[in-house]
Amino acid sequence: MVSITVLISGSGTNLQALIDAEKQGKLEGQITQVISSSDTAYGLTRAQKCGIPTKTHLLKSYYKGIPKEETERRKSQRERFNVELANLIIFGSVDGTPVAGYTKPDLIVCAGWMLILSPSVLQPLEKADITIINLHPALPGAFDGTHAIDRCWKAGQDGELTKGGVMIHKVITEVDRGAPILVQEIDLIKGEPLEQYEKRVHEVEHLAIVAGTNKALQELAKK
Repeated sequence: MVSITVLISGSGTNLQALIDAEKQGKLEGQITQVISSSDTAYGLTRAQKCGIPTKTHLLKSYYKGIPKEETERRKSQRERFNVELANLIIFGSVDGTPVAGYTKPDLIVCAGWMLILSPSVLQPLEKADITIINLHPALPGAFDGTHAIDRCWKAGQDGELTKGGVMIHKVITEVDRGAPILVQEIDLIKGEPLEQYEKRVHEVEHLAIVAGTNKALQELAKK
């Protein structure tokens, strides 16, 4: 069975969609671990309830004791965080020592991972032949980065756009610019409250994360 690692930072509703799909036999791979950038993420609890191994990799622990003004030290620590994240994914340990019984994933799914993945993460993953995909709540080329739902909704209310959407895409260095695997459009409705639009986006996300993951798995099967 193809091995999947899911990266999360929060409540894990999209992780839950993947877990549910696997239970129903609708996911063409197995979630073998979940890594969170937050130790309070409810997604960790979701995984643990299903017996899925979890790890945390916390940027705040790398910045501990370093004031924000010390930008060079913080930059150096962020790079260390990145390198050790890649090691954690590939080898199962932050220092790059292979862990007995650990199997590196074939696919990484970013399902609400809120940190940018730099070349020092992506290049080792590419060398290790690990594919990485991300869910982003906007259409290709629109509203890259954070707060995409809010920004898209406002553009709809301002009459600038009539369509928002969700995409699953390959992860590259340029944030949210990787090749789309799956794109789902969502109508922008003038006068609709942000909360209602956000609810509709999340409903689409829960379907798209499963369909997009399966598409990525099918591509891997053809290699």
